[in-house]
Amino acid sequence: QVQLVESGGGLVQAGGSLRLSCAASGRTFSNYAMGWFRQAPGKEREFVAGISSNGGFTDYAASVKGRFTVSRDNAKNTLYLEMNSLKPEDTAVYYCAPSFIHGSKWYASSGSWGQGTQVTVSS
Repeated sequence: QVQLVESGGGLVQAGGSLRLSCAASGRTFSNYAMGWFRQAPGKEREFVAGISSNGGFTDYAASVKGRFTVSRDNAKNTLYLEMNSLKPEDTAVYYCAPSFIHGSKWYASSGSWGQGTQVTVSS
């Protein structure tokens, strides 16, 4: 089982940038496709970005495509999310999780989530 700790969130003005990190413990991080998800107040958790186990394939929600970039460093057991041109509607708690694709939709592989990292974008 992989344990995950998200970090890098904060308060930023619209148009600004943040880089989130997801540190994984355990020796099997490189075996998992990984995803970033987010949950805004009063809304359901939603998929943001996903990456295959070797980093060769990436996928994005339409709302972030062209602004966010997902990457991973398997040697460092770390997943990243570079977020540019941030908008107030990007405000949410961001989570990482082992993930899979089914029917072109990304799902978290388990029902357990880390503490997430808060991203707040002011207008």
